[in-house]
Amino acid sequence: MRDEDIDLCDSPGTRSRVLANAILWPGTEQRITLRLDPDVLKFFRKQGRGHQTTINADLRKYVEAQSRGKR
Repeated sequence: MRDEDIDLCDSPGTRSRVLANAILWPGTEQRITLRLDPDVLKFFRKQGRGHQTTINADLRKYVEAQSRGKR
C-alpha cells in the first residue's frame, strides 16, 4: 500500500505530533572513542543490537533539551 492510499481521517493531528517528536540528524556520524562507566555501558548493551544508536539518540535529546533551556 502506498502512503497516499492510507486513510488517516480518524486520527487527526497524528502527523503534527509525529513531526514534533522527530529527531533530525545533522549529517554523517563521526567515529570517536568514548569512555563510559561500566554500569552505564552494561545498561545500554542489555538493550541489544543498536545500543550505540540508542546512546547517540539519548545524548541528542539531552543536547536539545539544554539548547531549549538557554533560549
